[in-house]
Parts: sequence; structure tokens; C-alpha cells
Amino acid sequence: MRRIMLTVAYDGTNYCGWQLQPNGITVEAVLNRELSKLLKEEIRVQGASRTDSGVHALGNLCVFDTNTRIPAEKICYAVNQSLPADIVVQKSEEVPDGYHPRKCESVKTYEYTIYNRKLPNPVFRLYSYFFYTPLDVTAMQEGAAFLVGEHDFKSFCSAGSQVESTVRTILDLTVREDGPLIKIRVCGTGFLYNMVRIIAGTLIRVGSGYWKPEMVGEILEKKDRTVAGPKAPAEGLCLMEIKLKNPPNP
Repeated sequence: MRRIMLTVAYDGTNYCGWQLQPNGITVEAVLNRELSKLLKEEIRVQGASRTDSGVHALGNLCVFDTNTRIPAEKICYAVNQSLPADIVVQKSEEVPDGYHPRKCESVKTYEYTIYNRKLPNPVFRLYSYFFYTPLDVTAMQEGAAFLVGEHDFKSFCSAGSQVESTVRTILDLTVREDGPLIKIRVCGTGFLYNMVRIIAGTLIRVGSGYWKPEMVGEILEKKDRTVAGPKAPAEGLCLMEIKLKNPPNP
């Protein structure tokens, strides 16, 4: 038995997230189906990050066990022949037995994209959140600075999340303008349920002038989800990368 790790990119528009769901197609389900067909055995992948419905990824990770003799580095090419165009395995590699990226120290990078113009553009509709009110990027940057470091992010976690602690560490949080696009990039060692989308919704309120930048710090201190901004729509969010601090050596 061998353990294989995949780096997977996908357009989440047509999927009910990563994780298996009883009433909807998911990225995990498609990978299980196509890998099982290819390797002629039942395959069940285990993901490192469970993205929500409509959320995209450029570098999610998953592992699975197999008896195949196909060289690990060739599996990505083989399975991509049958995967739909909106899911592509970027890399396949063999890792030690029992290895799981979710249990390893890592840095995850997410990017939230806003299309900020008076009228929408159909080219960006699936990969950004259209927001017609002009946003003050400088104010958003000032607000974002309050969130960098180790904090209790209870205000930025959706209700219903079952975690022992809401303390997380954001290593870097930037807001930059790229033409009509405003990109909020967040790097951290771990995230709460909907945390990045709530951060984006909060910074949008700051950028629109509804709140002053220092309000972000006050929201953080209150540890109350009801005082933070709304959860920004899923289409603007992309999991860019999961960087493992100790990459596997099979």
C-alpha cells in the first residue's frame, strides 16, 4: 500500500464545496470517482482544507492510499484525462505511510477578490465579488493591520462552528488595488469557519466609509460575531496555496 499526495486546483462554481455532501456534487466526490476508475480500486481522498460551496482553489492538498504500480508522478497526468475541465491535479507525489498535510504545520494563503466598478463585468463574475460603491483601499489597509498577529477571532467565525479555541494567527494581511480589482490576501497558520469571508465583508464596510479603520480592532476585542461585517460571497474567495513547513520525504 502506498500513500499519494495530490495538489489540486479547481473552479468551485459548480460544486457544493470540497467535502462529500449527501445532496450535491463536490470536488472530493469527483476525485474519488475518477481515481477509483483509473486505479481500479476504491479510492477515498482526504483533504487538507474543506473549501465551501462556490469557493475556488489553486493549491488544495489531499492524500489517498493505493496499491497501484503507476509511478506517483504520473498519476496526475492520467487522472486529468478524465476529470472535468474545472478540476485539474497540478502535482502527484508519494509520501510516507500515515502522512497527512492536515496534521502538519503549514501556512495557508487565501485571496479574496472584489470587482469595484459602477457596472459589472461578465468576465470577472465567477471569480470576484462585484461591489459598485467606490472603496477606499488605504482605509481597508489600515483596518486590516489590526488583524495581523495572534488573536481571538471569535467575531470572525460563523455560528455553528465546533472548535475548542477561536484563537488563530494571521501572519500577513494585505489589501491591494489592481485596476478594477481589489485583492485581500491573508496568510495564516489556520482559519476558522468562514473567517476570511467575514474579514473581507468587514473590510468592505471600512472601505465604503460605513466604519472607520479602528472599528476593526474594536470588533476583534468584542469577540461577538454579530458586531462584525457580513460574510462576503463565496465566488470572490480562492485558496491560493498550502505551504507545508516540513514537506514529506517518502
